[in-house]
Amino acid sequence: MSHSWTYDAPTGVYKNHKLSSAIRMAAIEDAKFMQFVKPEAGYGKKMGESVSITRVSNVDVPGDDILNEQERIPEDALALSTQAITVNERGRSIPFTSLSIDLGHFDLENAIQKKLRDQLKLRMDITASAAFKTGQVKAIPTGVASTTFDTDGTASSQATSNLNVYHVESIRDYMYSTLLIDPHVGDDYMCVLITKAKRGIMRDPQWQDWQKYTDPSKKFNSEIGRLENIRFVETNHTSALSNSLGASSVLGEAVFFGADPVCMAMAQDPELRAKESDDYGRSKGVAWYGIYGFAQIWTDSANPGEARVVHLTSS
Repeated sequence: MSHSWTYDAPTGVYKNHKLSSAIRMAAIEDAKFMQFVKPEAGYGKKMGESVSITRVSNVDVPGDDILNEQERIPEDALALSTQAITVNERGRSIPFTSLSIDLGHFDLENAIQKKLRDQLKLRMDITASAAFKTGQVKAIPTGVASTTFDTDGTASSQATSNLNVYHVESIRDYMYSTLLIDPHVGDDYMCVLITKAKRGIMRDPQWQDWQKYTDPSKKFNSEIGRLENIRFVETNHTSALSNSLGASSVLGEAVFFGADPVCMAMAQDPELRAKESDDYGRSKGVAWYGIYGFAQIWTDSANPGEARVVHLTSS
């Protein structure tokens, strides 16, 4: 007796896997810049497409302030200028259908809202970081023990070293002694830096030797700590700060800043919006939408007392 085998399905493999009731979300980058942005008070809807911030420059200090009898008190001019912050409509959406809701096992709409909030968070971080990097003062590590400062808004040299303790010292001294930047909080400046730049500091023997006698737990916790009156905040968001600048991609990008560095104009707070019903309720969608913009307060100046941000970068 002979037997012949046949398939009970035309082609392929038929399986029925039970779906987990939990949805796993992809992780996103660590967004850090928005906490350092100051909203401009008094601006909102129906106030035009931009807001102008009035800035007051310093008055020159005379070399001699002694007056002679019958001599009139000399007069000094007060210099005023403005910085405009232009707002734009911004947003993204994800469409879906009523069928996907009616037949789907998961709560698709909640998942869409979660990922749109993530997208908004990252997009605002990118836009804010761009404002921090538009200033005139650029710092370039042109050697292990050399830092070049450009004050025309463009880095004219190529970095040949990653950030280290020497560069932090020179940037702090330039901010304090040359640019006269007010501290961000208390007596401290701030720095937002990408992971590669942080690693450059923590691998510096100067930092390692110093930590042996101060707080060894910093290495255990992967924290730079407070260094040269600067507090450091790490980000892994490479669309905001780069991990590969300079010769052979040696440099990690960073921004150092003091008080009042970047302002945000908000005509419409970013929010999630549901799509108006279409095709009798079959076509659906969710979007985030906002009207806002960012600008560095003294983006056009490298003058002492005016510039607030030093951008660590490379040509």
